[in-house]
Amino acid sequence: MAASRLPPGALTLKQFLRRQQVLQLYRRILRAIRDVPAEADRRYLKDWAREEFRRNKDATDEDAIRMMITQGNMQFKELQRTL
Repeated sequence: MAASRLPPGALTLKQFLRRQQVLQLYRRILRAIRDVPAEADRRYLKDWAREEFRRNKDATDEDAIRMMITQGNMQFKELQRTL
């Protein structure tokens, strides 16, 4: 058997791609928040987004992560509609 050349903490390809999806969603949300006209609302939304992503950063269940990405995309679209 060939030994794995990856370090023990390395992400699998699936985990890496999922991580990229999450980071892309986070960036899109923060960019959309820049278009909010009121400073107080912008600050509130930015804090909300950061807290949501921080709270779920240790999630490992693939189904739960997919569900959170889907919910995040829906919230992103709703934010875009309101702007």
